[in-house]
Amino acid sequence: MKVSDILRFARERGEPVFSFEFSPPRTEEGMRQLFETVEALRSLAPAFVSVTYGAGGSNRNLAVDVVTRMKRELEIEPVAHMTCVGASRDEVAGLLDELAQAGIQNVLALRGDPPVGQSSFVPHPDGFRYASDLVAFIRASGERWRFAVGGAAYPEAHPQTPDLAVDLVNLKKKVDAGTDFLVTQLFFDNAHYFRFVDRARAAGISVPIIPGIMPFLNVEQLERMTQRCGASIPAPLQGALEARRSDPEAALQLGVAYATLQCADLLRRGAPGIHFYTLNRSPATRAILAALKVSQPWRDAGKR
Repeated sequence: MKVSDILRFARERGEPVFSFEFSPPRTEEGMRQLFETVEALRSLAPAFVSVTYGAGGSNRNLAVDVVTRMKRELEIEPVAHMTCVGASRDEVAGLLDELAQAGIQNVLALRGDPPVGQSSFVPHPDGFRYASDLVAFIRASGERWRFAVGGAAYPEAHPQTPDLAVDLVNLKKKVDAGTDFLVTQLFFDNAHYFRFVDRARAAGISVPIIPGIMPFLNVEQLERMTQRCGASIPAPLQGALEARRSDPEAALQLGVAYATLQCADLLRRGAPGIHFYTLNRSPATRAILAALKVSQPWRDAGKR
């Protein structure tokens, strides 16, 4: 089923959607652990799962294999990441053909990160410079590909576009090109998300905007992730992290508790769902989502 339809049906029922993101590992053991994680999370009935691949287009073909297996073996609706990095138009078209032939109905169109060691994005000579170009390419195919197309959004602006106004203009181009839904980069202050949604709506962006949440597992991991994606850490959370820097178990417990409160607040205030960045781990996400499904904070959601 297309994610655009999943979101529409959920909205009609007055319920949120929950989804997970995974990355394809490079080893057989890693692959076994990944599918164990997905199987463990399957009981929570995710609306869809997304599968990324490495910077610079690495693991691209492996990612196609993973989404195909998830669709066939686990009967979970997968969303395949598709980036502009290191691929020509013909190569991208070939991958999209593979996905379509495998019954995949959803892609997340991204510009992508440059390869390790490369400081800036350089488009393939016969490729795409922006995600909006990739979206337009997919839409121009007519009946060849009939994917639901998702895109990325940045509540605190893309790290390479610190100007919020310019970032919003670029996002509008991507949506106007044919993006059906948006998933945000991680953030730790819900005010960033709601201000971003208000700005997007004022700019004429009406597609669903799903907040992306990462339950952090340790302090160093959180600092690496925020530095890479440009997300900020609120001062109270930073202080709590410093107090637990040398206590991994306490940091993990804080990560689960903080993400649970963050998600409950988002859903209570009308977010259409939560997209969990799982880092290929299940325990933290399982605990958070189980608590949310018991408490159902969206039942108190106001209209936005």
